[in-house]
Amino acid sequence: MQDNIKKEGFDFSFNPQACDSCEGNCCIGESGYVWVSPSEISDIAAYLGLEEETFRNDHLRKISYRFSLKEKKIGTDYVCEFFDKAEKKCTIYPARPSQCRTFPFWDYFKKRIKEVEKECPGIIR
Repeated sequence: MQDNIKKEGFDFSFNPQACDSCEGNCCIGESGYVWVSPSEISDIAAYLGLEEETFRNDHLRKISYRFSLKEKKIGTDYVCEFFDKAEKKCTIYPARPSQCRTFPFWDYFKKRIKEVEKECPGIIR
C-alpha cells in the first residue's frame, strides 16, 4: 500500500491509489493546456518511437512560443490526446510531462482546495 503524498505549502495530501478507480478527471474536462518542455518533447517522442518533428507536428499545438499536447473532443468533454478513456489510463504514463506528474500539487490549487477536491478523488484534508 502506497502512502499518501504531502507537499510543503499545501493544506491537503494525495492518495495515489485513488487513481485506480478514477475516471481520469485530471485528463478530461474543460479545454486547457498541458505544457511540454523541449526535453519532454524529446522523451515522449522517443517513448512513442517517433521523430521529434513528427511528434511535434502530429501531437502538439503551438501557443505563442510554447507547445501543449493536443486534445480531442468527446461529447462535451475535452480529453488529452494520450488519455485512453475506455481503459481509463494515460498511454504515455512513463514519459508523461511534469505538469501531469505534479498534479494535484499545482500552485493554482493552494488556495482552491474545494476545486481540486471536486476534480480529484485522491485529495485528503
